[in-house]
Amino acid sequence: MKVIVYSTKTCPYCDMLKDFLKEKGVEFEEIDVSQNQEKAREMVEKSGQMGVPVTEINGKIIVGFNKEAIEEALKGEESEPENENSTEDKTKE
Repeated sequence: MKVIVYSTKTCPYCDMLKDFLKEKGVEFEEIDVSQNQEKAREMVEKSGQMGVPVTEINGKIIVGFNKEAIEEALKGEESEPENENSTEDKTKE
């Protein structure tokens, strides 16, 4: 799973988001868009937004600190292979 957090050092919601991911044990790449204009443009192209935080979870873009959307994206990535395997197991029985 690839998680990228576009943030700035002065954004309280960015800090809350990063703390939330750390509590969940999710590894992520942090990009400070106030220090990297190329990455700031990339963030705007992906999200259509200039505000932070923007989180990318395996290509899914989440704008702001939206716990429900983040948890859903994380669950979706973790549970899909398990569901496929459990279905296959039932078919074989």
